Formats: sequence, C-alpha cells, structure tokens
Amino acid sequence: MMNTVTITDSALIVEPQGLDKLWSFTRKLEIPLDHVRGATLDSGADSEPKGLRAPGLNVPGKWSGTFTKDGDRSFWNVSAPGETVVVELSDEHYARLFLTVDQPRSVVDAVNLALQQH
Repeated sequence: MMNTVTITDSALIVEPQGLDKLWSFTRKLEIPLDHVRGATLDSGADSEPKGLRAPGLNVPGKWSGTFTKDGDRSFWNVSAPGETVVVELSDEHYARLFLTVDQPRSVVDAVNLALQQH
C-alpha cells in the first residue's frame, strides 16, 4: 500500500490508501504549504531508528503511524525499503512525514516546485 499526495494552491494533502488508513490511524493529513519546508528522497530511511510508536504498526518492511524520537513526532507510512519521500515540516503536529509513494522523484519535485511558486 502507499500514499496519495495532492498539492493544492495552499496545502499538501497526504492520504494513506487501503489498510494503511487503519494501520496508521490516519485518513488524511492536510498541511498548509506555509508549514512545508521541503521534500527529499531518502533510500536509507527504513533502516534508521524510528523511536517510540504510538499508535501504529511496526513490522519488518512496514512502518505506519506516529513515531516519536528525541521529542520530535514523525508520521510514517512506509511499505518497503527504497526511495522514501521525506517531507520536512514546521509548526505542525509532525516534524516530518516519511512516505512510500508511486513515483517518489515526481512527488519530491512537485512539492519543492509548489513551495517555490507559493
């Protein structure tokens, strides 16, 4: 399963698909573009320590939900090792979003382009 990422004139919208809604306890995240600092690709994110999970799912090859590490909350919905999209946020419930998406490079480019034009 993956996430659908939509960018509007004013927001970044992340929607977990299928059972990921259940596992992540999240139907939709809507982040004002003013609170998005940028997006990158991280091929090693899956091997990083994620911190404490609450609530969510943490099984080999699948991380979904809220994880807290060093006082920072991150939203993870990563289904497999590979190119994980990492979105840096400010003034939000989460400091970062870690996402598996269909076309990671395109999503990163679209987020960063939207920020330049915003």
